[in-house]
Amino acid sequence: MKIVDVCAFYSPRGGGVKTYVGQKLKIAERMGQDITILAPGDDNAVIEFGRCARIQTIASPRFPLDRKYWYFNDEQGLHAALDKLAPDFVEASSPWRSPLMVANWRPETPKALVMHADPLSAYAYRWLEPLVSREMIDRRFLRYWDHVRQLGRLYDAVVCASKDLASRMSAGGVGNVVTVPMGVEANRFAASKRNENLRASLLAQCGLSPDATLLVAAGRLAPEKRLPMLVEAVTIAGRHRQMGLAIFGEGRDNTNILRAIGGNPHIRLFRPERDREQFASVLASADAFVHGCEAETFCMTAAEASASGIPVIVPDRGGAADFAKGEMGLSYRAADPADLVRAILSLPDRFARRSAAVMTLEMDDHFAALFAIYQHLCSGQISHAA
Repeated sequence: MKIVDVCAFYSPRGGGVKTYVGQKLKIAERMGQDITILAPGDDNAVIEFGRCARIQTIASPRFPLDRKYWYFNDEQGLHAALDKLAPDFVEASSPWRSPLMVANWRPETPKALVMHADPLSAYAYRWLEPLVSREMIDRRFLRYWDHVRQLGRLYDAVVCASKDLASRMSAGGVGNVVTVPMGVEANRFAASKRNENLRASLLAQCGLSPDATLLVAAGRLAPEKRLPMLVEAVTIAGRHRQMGLAIFGEGRDNTNILRAIGGNPHIRLFRPERDREQFASVLASADAFVHGCEAETFCMTAAEASASGIPVIVPDRGGAADFAKGEMGLSYRAADPADLVRAILSLPDRFARRSAAVMTLEMDDHFAALFAIYQHLCSGQISHAA
C-alpha cells in the first residue's frame, strides 16, 4: 500500500511528531508499506530514509508564532505533489486548514485524519476555563466544532491515540472516530537502563545529594505544557522534601520558564537529549516523571517514562491521563498547582514501586493496527460516512 502522510506539524528540530514520524518511516517500510511524509518546509526537497520511506517537503512560509514550524498555503501545489505521488491512501495530521485542502484532492481516494493536536484543550479551554464552564466554551467555539464535524464527514477515519480525545470527539458529534493507542519504541525504554551515577550527576547539577528525589520533565517548551506550573509546584514541594527537577526541552517558552525558575538551584533547564539511548537512561534513572499539559493527544514522554519503570505524575485530563490508571501513576486536577504539590508529596519511596515492565504496547502494535484500518478502507470493507 502506498501511503502519503500530509504532516503539517513536522519539524526537523524535534518534538513528539518528529519522534513519531521517525518511527513510522522505519516501521512502515519493515511492514511492507511505501510511505511518504509530505511536509511544509523552506525548500522543495526529498530525503530518502530507505527504499520505500522518505520525507518530501514543499516550500512553504514559516509559522509566525513558532518559527521552527511551517504551514501549507498553496492548495494547488499540494495537489500537484499528491498527483505525482499517486497514493493509495492519504493521511492528514492537522485539524486546521490543510485537511480541507487534502479532502479536496481526489475524493474517491480513502483518507484518514490523525489527531496529532487538540486545539480546544491547548488554547480555548486553557485560556477560558478559569472564567467559564467547558460547555459554555464549546458553545462559543461552535464554528470550530462545525469544522471538525465536517472533517469527520469528509474523512473515512478520524484517528485518536487516547480514549479521552476520542470520547470528546464522539460526544461532540464527530463521525468516523477510531481509537488507535500509540506505544513506545521497541526495546528502547526499560527499568534496566537505570544508572545511579547518572542520577547522582543530575541531582548534583541541581545542588542536591543522591538522597534527594529526582523528578524529570521533558518535551517542547510551549505555554500549553505548563512548565512554570511544574516549577512552582516542585519549589513548594521542595520545602517539605529534598527534590530536584531536571527539565529537558527547547521552545518559545524558554524565557518564561527560566523566569519561573529564578534563583532556585534545585531546578535546571537542560537542552533536549537527542541521543535516544541516553534519554532512555535519563528516564529510567529518575524517581518520577512529571507533566503539566492536559492537551496531549497521547503524551509520548509519559508512555516512555512508564515503560522505564518510574511513576508518572500527570493531569487528570488529556492523553497523559491514561498513564495514571495503573499502580505506577499519580494524577492531579489539571491546571491546579496545589493539587500537583499534593501528588508530588504523595510519591512513595523511590525503591518501593519500581517495575521491570509497566508499558507493554509498542509502536509496532500501533502501526500494525493503523495500517490494518487503512487496508480495510482501501478495500472498501469500512464504508465512508455520508
